[in-house]
Amino acid sequence: MDNVLNIQNLEVAYNNGPVVEDLSMTLPRGSIGCLLGPSGCGKTTVLRTIAGFEKARRGQISLHGQNVDSNGTFVPPEKRRTGMVFQDYALFPHLTVGRNVAFGLHELPARVIREQVRDLLEKVGLGDLEDSYPHELSGGQQQRVALARALAPQPEILLLDEPFSNLDVTLRESLVHEVRNIIKSTGATALLVTHNQSEAFAMADEIGVMSSGKLLQWGTAQDLYHRPACRKVAEFIGKGTFLNCEVTGEGEVRTALGVIKGSPVHHRNIGDRGMVLIRPEDIVHDDHSLFKTAITDRIYRGPNILYTLTLDSGEKVLSLVPSHHDHPEGTGLGIRVELEELVVFNDR
Repeated sequence: MDNVLNIQNLEVAYNNGPVVEDLSMTLPRGSIGCLLGPSGCGKTTVLRTIAGFEKARRGQISLHGQNVDSNGTFVPPEKRRTGMVFQDYALFPHLTVGRNVAFGLHELPARVIREQVRDLLEKVGLGDLEDSYPHELSGGQQQRVALARALAPQPEILLLDEPFSNLDVTLRESLVHEVRNIIKSTGATALLVTHNQSEAFAMADEIGVMSSGKLLQWGTAQDLYHRPACRKVAEFIGKGTFLNCEVTGEGEVRTALGVIKGSPVHHRNIGDRGMVLIRPEDIVHDDHSLFKTAITDRIYRGPNILYTLTLDSGEKVLSLVPSHHDHPEGTGLGIRVELEELVVFNDR
């Protein structure tokens, strides 16, 4: 497979303190990757190091087979063929939309520049705004101008640093899908960093979860949600709770909810004790069930209600129930467990 980006054992440090440690990942041509994690986890530092704005202390970064950062080698940012979309878009206020997009194309003939600018503005849905100025545009339009400008020089890789964080929630949700479609239509390879799971799931083909400078898991959204590699990933991705359990067989544990069976994600020995991950959709509302739990909290969400249920053991689980099954706090809710993947962690 043709990997545009290859990072091996990357370490980046500020003031001798590492902010990224032993990070390795690859990104195939034409794919969209995402580094996902909370503020301060090192994800933007990785992006800046790929772009050449920071230097690696250890490890190696290669772009399309060319070593751009390792011991003794450092290719400056302007020669790495990366495109960057910044959090604040960084548009030039004194230049029109067309001239902003054309900014990195000054070495080409004027006719070619005009054609490429018009083509890109059509792709991002701004073909009629070439002569407008940034202050005349909405936030979403400015974001698309920034994207077109970054794509104009046909970079080896497009880097996006929290590109939707300045937009309101409704616009952000619609624009995420638009931006993904634009990137895919151009055949570009892209790496996004965000703290927003919804953005990561909607945009990326593969996602890496970061914590304290380390890459905990790299995989699809489906992998991260249903087959988390460690408890930190399970806690960060989606909602869920953990129940004490004892392994009683292959793909079988005993809990306060009774015996739960599922396809085992991690190997565990019979007799092992640990914690089993229970997602809200694993707890199904069933009025005919003999197993009833107490509703101790509820969050109405329109199409569904998220119930917090307290078991006799004192442990809590969440249950996502269609909102026409409306039960007040303090009453009992009949439930059954329907679980596909059995995720058991040894750590408590």
